[in-house]
Amino acid sequence: MSIREFVGIPLNEGAPDHTTISRTRRLIDVETHRQVFAWVLGLLADASLVKGKRIGIDATTLEANAAMRSIIRRDNGQSYEDFLKGLAQQSGIATPTREDLARVDRKRKKKGSNDEWVNPHDPDARITKMKDGCTHLAHKAEHAVDMDTGAVVAVTLQEADLGDTTTIKETLAEAGAAVADLIQREAEAQPLEKPQVHLGGIEEVVADKGYHSGAVLQDLRAAGVRTYIPEKKQAGKRHWVEKEEEQQVVYANRQRLQRAKGKRLLRKRGELIERTFAHCYGTGGMRRTHLRKHNNILKRLLVHVAGMNLGLLLRNLYGVGTPRSLQGLSFALRFLVAILACTIDAERSRESGVRVTRRGVVPPYYHLLLCAKFGASEIQN
Repeated sequence: MSIREFVGIPLNEGAPDHTTISRTRRLIDVETHRQVFAWVLGLLADASLVKGKRIGIDATTLEANAAMRSIIRRDNGQSYEDFLKGLAQQSGIATPTREDLARVDRKRKKKGSNDEWVNPHDPDARITKMKDGCTHLAHKAEHAVDMDTGAVVAVTLQEADLGDTTTIKETLAEAGAAVADLIQREAEAQPLEKPQVHLGGIEEVVADKGYHSGAVLQDLRAAGVRTYIPEKKQAGKRHWVEKEEEQQVVYANRQRLQRAKGKRLLRKRGELIERTFAHCYGTGGMRRTHLRKHNNILKRLLVHVAGMNLGLLLRNLYGVGTPRSLQGLSFALRFLVAILACTIDAERSRESGVRVTRRGVVPPYYHLLLCAKFGASEIQN
């Protein structure tokens, strides 16, 4: 009912089916979805929920809508089963069984290389080891989150086999462009008011140790951004011969992490960024994608994250951010009204004394709505 009212579909009309929604999404380009995402960010900026000074970045994998058994070789289009049969025949097995194929496959090394295999139904999916240890075809979603408010400033969808030190460049660039657009929007709409978005743009970046590398720290320092990225454990001492500039940025980043501010930002990173993943992909139901190809998935992802940002705005304005929370709040309000009515009726009953009904004498604290389930004998007692 609440969704019908929000979308504007009356009760006497049927809701559009999944085919209509999918076809509409295909007709609308990605840039339009980006504009919707930017419009929602503007609403958050008006409510002082986007600062843009400190940005936290993290990524997660989304299981693709493609099966591993459907992959084919990039060079000749041979299926995985036919490839194993060829290897078995080369090893001397004329008619290999499934057990023979499994044995041959188990002995092979580097069996899931993305340079050799691709899924014909979703070429953008990559063979990836998920967090639970299983191997699936997947995509990589990366969020740039405002560390002061928890709003998602930018979201990107990239190949799952790319490292964090590679994907951070595109995500941070989109976050910087989004913050710059918000600054320009605020200057045009309210030139005389105190700016809510940081005029200097992004100045600090917080990430986990997967994003730590000397090249990344150097690039961010050249862009005027301070980093708070923990280091990976080294097997031995690092050698800084002819790497003086990289040594300086690594040591400066290490010193910032040892201060109270750096420790506080790392704690907030785990709280705010992981919360966006839980809302969008855990309870949001997008841990496994039901679309194929990056353009279609990115459209769905932009609207999905924009909805999460709207929930943050509603929670800031009304104290609830989802229809289910609003439903629980309405139940609590009805209960409080019933308690208030019971109290007022009890006060009136004390002033007028006890009441007499055809069931017997009713004490002054009796309330018809709250005590209707009890019998007359229980009321009198």
